[in-house]
Amino acid sequence: MSSWPDDPDLGPVVLTGAQIAARVAELGAEVAGDYADHPPLLVGVLKGAFVFMSDLARNIPLPVEIDVMAVASYGAGTTTSGVVRIVKDLDTDLTGRHVLVVEDIVDSGLTLSYLRRNLRARQPESLEVCALLVREGRQRAPLDLRYTGFHIPPEFVVGYGLDVNQRYRNLPDVRVYCGPAPVE
Repeated sequence: MSSWPDDPDLGPVVLTGAQIAARVAELGAEVAGDYADHPPLLVGVLKGAFVFMSDLARNIPLPVEIDVMAVASYGAGTTTSGVVRIVKDLDTDLTGRHVLVVEDIVDSGLTLSYLRRNLRARQPESLEVCALLVREGRQRAPLDLRYTGFHIPPEFVVGYGLDVNQRYRNLPDVRVYCGPAPVE
């Protein structure tokens, strides 16, 4: 693989690392203000949200707890299949807890809708969502996001935790992916 600036599969920068850092700091302050009396359990959706959740948690000056779950809806492709399955479930009991789901990107909204139904059945005191990115024009289900980082065009993007075939998660910014479609 060539260096980032010369990688032919990477297109234009959609969000710089500095833009992301500034917005994550703002989101952390909003979360801290809203949850000052009841620090939330952050539930990260792996693998894509791990970078965002890590940065967000460090920007919330409260004793938050963290758990993760992994769901699959994309396979190896660049479009959601619409079929969601839990690959790794939570270790924490959600009963009576204030839960903040941390998502990397919301596309169709179908995965998020499934997650909400699944997590609500576990009887949390509250359940909200913080998404770093919302891909415009792709929604097929209501979003109802409490916190949103950025709205972006409908192109497939990588970086800052987002990948294609497990590559590019370590990019410090978010860029358009221009490479070949992955094998499903």
